[in-house]
Amino acid sequence: MLTGKRVLITGGTGSLGQVLVRRLLSGEMGDLKKLIVFSRDEAKQHALRMQYMHRKMATDEIIYRNYEQLLEFHIGDVRDFHSISAVLQRVDLVFNAAALKQVPTCEYFPFEAVQTNIGGAENIVRAILEHNLPIETVVGISTDKACKPVNVMGMTKAIQERLFIKANLDCPATRFICIRYGNVLASRGSVIPLFLDQIRQGGPVTITKTAMTRFFLSLEKAVDTVFAALRFAQRGETYIPCVPSARMIDLARALIAERPIEITITGIRPGEKVHEILVSEEEAYRTIKRGDYYVIQPILPELKSQIQEGPSLEREYSSAENLMTLQELSDLLQHHHLLQSEPDSLKPEILR
Repeated sequence: MLTGKRVLITGGTGSLGQVLVRRLLSGEMGDLKKLIVFSRDEAKQHALRMQYMHRKMATDEIIYRNYEQLLEFHIGDVRDFHSISAVLQRVDLVFNAAALKQVPTCEYFPFEAVQTNIGGAENIVRAILEHNLPIETVVGISTDKACKPVNVMGMTKAIQERLFIKANLDCPATRFICIRYGNVLASRGSVIPLFLDQIRQGGPVTITKTAMTRFFLSLEKAVDTVFAALRFAQRGETYIPCVPSARMIDLARALIAERPIEITITGIRPGEKVHEILVSEEEAYRTIKRGDYYVIQPILPELKSQIQEGPSLEREYSSAENLMTLQELSDLLQHHHLLQSEPDSLKPEILR
């Protein structure tokens, strides 16, 4: 599908970005002509470059031969219109994974979240429109927090979704689609590494509220969702994986296992929800099932398909329902090697 294509990943050194890089380089979507990792963190870029060059020591040629490689690294920021415009002129497809995603951080620095999560998306659309760029597809990576948002992170991601959906009208030669998913197991900044660190320190493990639930999926499943949308999504559609959910206190208990470690309740953090939602009640009426995914059809009538592929959801898709048992959760963690004494999630991310 992507054979001969030039692909850009904004935020390509993040947790999802790194798995996207690996999966795209594997050839499962075709043999790319070019894969560009675009981010503002030179240290993470250098570490990722070293990994794929199989070098233990840096040499000048790693940088100077950068543009001759299949995997290319580009320092830049989606906030900077000229920066993103320059790199967009050399690609056919964009995965926009650049984001400020930490909920409390976005609450304390809301305009920073606006500039990255909203301004960055707008810069991509503006560059395609103003420069008439022949980009085939833009995939916006969103979050469950964008659904009925109560925090800045979710609010900014919700606006990003709408910017990309509307862009289908402004840039009719480009397909804009979105992905929305929940908590990714052991991704950077997620709760599992925090719990494991607290366990290693002898506790206590901190839970904000006993009733709190979250969706869970692996980074591989997140990328599966991205690829499914890339293959099958129509303009303006949002793809959502069908994934399990669990109570956070059960997650803590599964990680603690038989260790004599206490659990303490600390109260909800700024901007935090008790339950996450992937499809709201209002969105359920325009949500269909397509394979292993829910697909939210675009809110704009100009983009909605005239073909109804199946019944809509009857109610919202919430993490409070269909909860895993403690044993099922333990099995899931074991499957992803997160119950070992020194799990993969605690290693430096570049070594995974």
